[in-house]
Amino acid sequence: MNETSGVRVLRCGTRAVLVEVDGLDTVARLHAALRERPLPGITELVPAARTLLVHYDPAATDHARLAAALPRVPLGTPSTAGGEVVTVPVHYDGDDLAAVAGLARVGVGEVIARHTAPLYRVAFCGFAPGFAYLTGLDPLLHLPRHATPRTRVPSGSVAVAGEFTGVYPRESPGGWQLLGRTDLTLWNPDATPPTPLTPGTGVRFTAVDTPPR
Repeated sequence: MNETSGVRVLRCGTRAVLVEVDGLDTVARLHAALRERPLPGITELVPAARTLLVHYDPAATDHARLAAALPRVPLGTPSTAGGEVVTVPVHYDGDDLAAVAGLARVGVGEVIARHTAPLYRVAFCGFAPGFAYLTGLDPLLHLPRHATPRTRVPSGSVAVAGEFTGVYPRESPGGWQLLGRTDLTLWNPDATPPTPLTPGTGVRFTAVDTPPR
């Protein structure tokens, strides 16, 4: 295992530090390491694309201790949190499905096969409550966002953009390429946690009711 390089530990109030690293892979590996072997005083980890927000108990540690310790943390191996895997059934009838097939230069059935094949992992959440960015997408489906986002994307829409795939947990604007939709509820503010797709969780998509065309 390697130690983090180029890491910057910045103050973020009196109960958190923001760790800046060189990319998504390092964030995932640092998150995995701290999840498995937390440093004393750490209370919560919030990963993003190139940062990891580390909340701590000021009675147990402080910025100086974490700034010294975090760059020396041996990096872990990203894996699904606790082996948990959430299965998301998908009706592959999205408005962009045919266009995605055209951009990828394959048939619609091949798009569905490539999207349902991987075991994805939640890298981080953001954009909207419950919106999880999933890594592991087939490189053939790494496609750009729409130049002009839709003003309304229905709740449950399954989509791809760049190196990520995800599910819109609620109706919202959005520019991702829409492959289909799921009836699974992925955001419930009254539940604990309010979404099953927390960082580190494994995700599989399965096709239902929509035969490949």
